Amino acid sequence: MRLDHEAKKLVESILVQKPGGEHVINEYNQTKTLGDETRRKMVNILAADMTEKNGTSPPRQVKEKYARGIVALFPYLSDPFSKNGYEHYYDSESGTGYLAWRIKTIQRGLAKERRASFEGQGSPSEGMSGGPTVRRESEFTPEIVLSEDECKEAIVFMKHSADEDTVKKKMKLTFDYRRKLVLDPMQSSDILTVFPRFKDVKGLIEQDFVLMFGEEVSGKLLEKWTTAFKKKVIQQSRKLPTTSDVEELLLAAQFPDDSEEGVNFVWDSDLSSILLLLHLIPPSAQGRKRPGKVSASQAEKHLVVFKKSGTNIEEHLRNITASAQPYLLAVGPQKNAVHQFFIVLDQHAIPCKSTSSLGAFDELFNAHFVFGTSYNTMLHNMYTFIQTTVYNIDVGKVKESSCC
Repeated sequence: MRLDHEAKKLVESILVQKPGGEHVINEYNQTKTLGDETRRKMVNILAADMTEKNGTSPPRQVKEKYARGIVALFPYLSDPFSKNGYEHYYDSESGTGYLAWRIKTIQRGLAKERRASFEGQGSPSEGMSGGPTVRRESEFTPEIVLSEDECKEAIVFMKHSADEDTVKKKMKLTFDYRRKLVLDPMQSSDILTVFPRFKDVKGLIEQDFVLMFGEEVSGKLLEKWTTAFKKKVIQQSRKLPTTSDVEELLLAAQFPDDSEEGVNFVWDSDLSSILLLLHLIPPSAQGRKRPGKVSASQAEKHLVVFKKSGTNIEEHLRNITASAQPYLLAVGPQKNAVHQFFIVLDQHAIPCKSTSSLGAFDELFNAHFVFGTSYNTMLHNMYTFIQTTVYNIDVGKVKESSCC
């Protein structure tokens, strides 16, 4: 408590003395939050003071003190899902956070010869100890533990059973056996061959995800998107540079009933808001060997593909030339009137249990964990936000980009 009081006084005195600091305090007092521009101004002021007093490489304890001081002075800026509440300003374990990123910018500007040590961020999966491909303890504790032979007998039985309830029960009993296959690099690609009922019994992906994380975590997207996140995504998207794609998505997200008759290029309200999130949290870089920035509109095609009713799904699957991370296939007369969603994975089409776009996206996200497949590189930032901020899975265990 004494340290937090000292840290609070430190941050407060800096903001009171430095130009622009009082504006930060006034905005917080009025709104109980800080806009992006004001937050950047605060971070710049504090980072400048820190490097002025401690050099361009301040000790970890100093950066941590400034971060503690921010949330002590401005409690509403604390992150309730992180360990200490201030890691988004400075996380000593990973060396990330707004203050750390600003100091690195200062270091690059003052010492160009040190640039190389800060350039290589690596691929999105590097340095991760969480995410869909990581081995983890499941919430599920089976009442009956089947032997390997009993699991194989249940698998053969399921392939020929016409009773969906029985299939679901057998799938539950073989959950641990299936997780071992999913996490085995030599066998994971055969999971839909060993368990083909994913492709015709709806709800099996949801069932496995619940067994992994429990009912409370499983329901977070459907529970929180429309009540807590959608309005904020729309609000922030209004600040994006104006493009025809963003304008169409904003219109569809805000006024779902106002689309003109016959207009078939706009998704429904919920899916439009999720695609707006993709514009807010842009696609990840493709690496040094594949230069060129990928736009959010290009990345959208790796999240959802639309096909008109009557399309031959098998022909669409045959035309997939390479193995890809799962995406949604939406089928209907037009984009804002989709009748059925499929999750496409390794040239297989898995029918979604939900007919709503939000429910289908929920199942798509779940599928990454159920089948142990990594996020598409272009969607990595957005999926990480969904994982940590909406579902609260592996918070503090995955690298989040600064935009996330």
